[in-house]
Amino acid sequence: MERARAKYAKTDQALSRLTAEQYRVTQQDGTESPFSGEYVDNKAAGIYVDVVSGEPLFASIDKYDSGSGWPSFTRPIVEQNVVERLDDSHGMRRVEVRSKHADSHLGHVFPDGPSDSTGMRYCINSASLRFVELEDMAAEGYGDLLSIFGVEDQKEVSK
Repeated sequence: MERARAKYAKTDQALSRLTAEQYRVTQQDGTESPFSGEYVDNKAAGIYVDVVSGEPLFASIDKYDSGSGWPSFTRPIVEQNVVERLDDSHGMRRVEVRSKHADSHLGHVFPDGPSDSTGMRYCINSASLRFVELEDMAAEGYGDLLSIFGVEDQKEVSK
C-alpha cells in the first residue's frame, strides 16, 4: 500500500471543481443534512477518496449502516491519511476527522461502532468523498489497493 504520497494535495484547480456543498463541507467545516448525501446508501464495492486531493480514505468493506444518516466506516484504509482533532464546537466535545494531504473536513469519529470490528464509527460527509468503483481502481491509479478486496491484479476484477 505504499503510494506516491506527494501526488495528493489541495490545489486551486481541485478546489475550483468542487460544488458549493463540497466546498462548504470540506473547506468551511460544514455538515450535510442527514440522509441527504450521495453515498449514504451506496453498497457498491470500491474505495472512497478525498474529493479534493484523491487520497484514499475508506473502503466499502469497512462501510456499514449506522442509521445515523451519513456514510459510516469502522476504519480508514491508511490510518495516516486521516487526522483526528478535538472539536468543541456546537457545545459538544467530539473528534473531528480531516484528510492529511488536503486538510479537508471529513466528519467525526465516535467510539460507538460495531463491537465485532474496531468499535469505531467514522461518520463521514458524502460531500467530502468521491467513490471509485472496484473495477475502476486500477485505471484511476489505485491498483495497489485492490488487495484490500482480495484481488491480486486487475484481471481478477474483470472476471
